[in-house]
Amino acid sequence: MKTDLAYLREMSGGNKELIKEMISIFNAQVEEFSRGLDDHLANNEYELLGKLAHKAKSSISIMGLDHLAKELKRLELLAKEGKEPDEYSGIISLFKQETQIAVKELNDVLLRIDDYFN
Repeated sequence: MKTDLAYLREMSGGNKELIKEMISIFNAQVEEFSRGLDDHLANNEYELLGKLAHKAKSSISIMGLDHLAKELKRLELLAKEGKEPDEYSGIISLFKQETQIAVKELNDVLLRIDDYFN
C-alpha cells in the first residue's frame, strides 16, 4: 500500500467515523490540489504554487505518503524562490500518480473500515 494510516489511527484515537471523515476530505482535496497545482504552474504563479504545495503536504502527510510529502516540500521551497522551474511539472505528475493510487486505496478502506480498524 502507498498509504500508511498509522498516524491517522493514532490522531483519531481509532474513531472510525473521524477516520472516514478525514479520508473523504482528503479525497475531495486531492482534486482541488491537482487543479490548483496545474493552474499555478500554467500561469507561472510560483509563489502560489509553493503555498499550495505546502497546504497539500499536510494532507498527504496525514495519509502516510511520506515520499510524496518530501517531494511537495521540495516543490514548496523551490517554487517560493522561483528556482528550478523545470522540476515543477515532474513533482506535480508524481503528485497525481501517487494520489490516484492513494484515493483507490482509501476508498477500499472506506468500504471495509471494520477490517482495517478494529
